[in-house]
Amino acid sequence: MEVITKLEEQNELSFLSITQVKAHIAKRQSSNSFFAFGEKLVEEMKAAQQFGNATVYKGALDFLKRHSHGNDLSFLDINYDFIKKLEISHLSKGNSPNGLSVYLRTIRAIYSKAIKAKLVAKEAYPFEDYKIKTVPTRKRALSAEGIEKIINLPLEPTHECFYARNYFLASYMMYGMSFIDLAFLKKENIIDGRIKYQRKKTSANYDIKINEALFEILNFYMEADKANDFVFPIIKRENLEDQIKDAKWARKRYNKKLKELAKLCKIEETLTSYVSRHTFASKANTLGIPVTAISNMLGHKKLSTTQIYLANLSSTALDDFNEQVLNG
Repeated sequence: MEVITKLEEQNELSFLSITQVKAHIAKRQSSNSFFAFGEKLVEEMKAAQQFGNATVYKGALDFLKRHSHGNDLSFLDINYDFIKKLEISHLSKGNSPNGLSVYLRTIRAIYSKAIKAKLVAKEAYPFEDYKIKTVPTRKRALSAEGIEKIINLPLEPTHECFYARNYFLASYMMYGMSFIDLAFLKKENIIDGRIKYQRKKTSANYDIKINEALFEILNFYMEADKANDFVFPIIKRENLEDQIKDAKWARKRYNKKLKELAKLCKIEETLTSYVSRHTFASKANTLGIPVTAISNMLGHKKLSTTQIYLANLSSTALDDFNEQVLNG
């Protein structure tokens, strides 16, 4: 009855046959489960080989299932009060607001897709009143001295941190290339002394000149395994979904090795796969490179995203600016 009333309010009922009305009712009844709809989206993403997005959506669904203790949830169950309780439960366990925001943005996206598919009414949308919160994260950029320590650290190819050091520096020299793009970088992307590839996350096209230091790193791996299509020995399997998993697990191992590398270099900052990207952006900003250029180099679609990387200048830079003001 609810479906018929809704169709009538939208002036659609008179244009539908009895069979079509029955189809609307059956569709609403069979698709009322938030989890069923979300899992359908995951399967569609996998079929479209969007494995990264599929992983994010599955993670959000798993998070929601843990909170509901495995019980199914309808779209109407996920209302403002439900999300507030979800927030309180998550934060009470010492978890970060930013971690919650990742899940909630995905839950919001699933809900929006369901509205577009006319599985739930617009009026039921719970994110009209609930605003997803985030807190500024601590800047993750190395100083120029830190980068020099990593570059100058003598390591033999047999050392456990040799590959991690090379991956970090290669990323830094290629506009802060993400680890997933590093993993999927192919030998065919190296053309006439340049790196030409498309970023997986944003589809931005890159054309990067290879300097001498980067050439040495790339050449080491190109010569070591001439049969491999990929530059770096990260991807091991043929199937794309398996390749994404290879990169994911390799990144975990990489981050562990970066912690060891930081100890070897006596670097106090925490080293992760993201630090090379933030360090590149920070140094570019310090050199006075225009924010628009930095944004293009990072492959950001919005300048506001770039501002996140540049939000906090180092205290040393602020000291220098302060001195210029006082002595000017």
